[in-house]
Amino acid sequence: MDEKSRRVFSSKALNYFDELTKNMSYTKTAQSLGITQPALTQQIKKIEKVVGVPLFYSMGKKIYLTDAGTSLLKATHEIFDVINSVTDKIQQESSDKTGTISIGLLSTAESMVIEDFIVEYNRINPNVEIDLNLLTRKEIWDHIENNRIDLAIMYLPDKNIKNWKIYKSKKIINDNIVLVHNDDKIYKKGIASYRDAIEKPWAAYLKDYYLSDLLKERFRNALVDQPTVVARFSSPYQLLKFAQSSEDIYTVLPLSFCIAHASMFKLYQTPLEPAVSSELSFVYREDKEKIPRIKEFLSEWDNFLADKNYIDRLKSSR
Repeated sequence: MDEKSRRVFSSKALNYFDELTKNMSYTKTAQSLGITQPALTQQIKKIEKVVGVPLFYSMGKKIYLTDAGTSLLKATHEIFDVINSVTDKIQQESSDKTGTISIGLLSTAESMVIEDFIVEYNRINPNVEIDLNLLTRKEIWDHIENNRIDLAIMYLPDKNIKNWKIYKSKKIINDNIVLVHNDDKIYKKGIASYRDAIEKPWAAYLKDYYLSDLLKERFRNALVDQPTVVARFSSPYQLLKFAQSSEDIYTVLPLSFCIAHASMFKLYQTPLEPAVSSELSFVYREDKEKIPRIKEFLSEWDNFLADKNYIDRLKSSR
């Protein structure tokens, strides 16, 4: 491959191509990458010129991968895996218990306990720098796939994760979803059926959020209509504020958030029945735990919870 072709197949170009295969939309991909659509189109055309065949074809307004595009996507992921593996290996061989640990925290997850732990961990290991990033569901997975974070804190199971071969998870807690409402009858029952939950309009998470997809699936499986949504937000604080500032608006929030911020609540919090539960977990590439500082971080986390469990720490954070 000549020098010009090598420049076309830069990591940036392959990242653009990979992102386009996820969205299958030039407009959405350009927006997510922070570039113009013509710049993205030009980059894809340069790659197609080098390989000699189209990577995508269109039917109506939708685009699809050609056989050549599928082959290049497989090769792109193999290249990313090699780069990530080499990076991890270098860190394992050259890093002691210093350096940086980059953590991606799902923006809808309660952050109080992990923040308290980072304070405690800094006292034990002041030479390790901790980067805590609040990320959306899509961002968190893109970051862990492309080795931009060492550890993700996210809800599982997540059907967006297709290949678990090189990843491991470490459970933190089971987190239930509760209905936040003003109905005395539901409160006295102690549980809220799915039909109870749709009696009033909802404030809900954005459509592509993990909890939105999870609740949609559970309601569909229970043969119950989806709730009428009047507003959508990205954070639990926004949902609670909207519900409490409105009349007869319900919302749903993780129990962990309700426990940590009990003093903020004017509305009842009642568990759904059947229960809607997810595991809040650390997710990471399996080689990461061989890096000394990350291995120690996870070990200290276990010690932290052994001293006082997660729920008790949520309660003490009020």
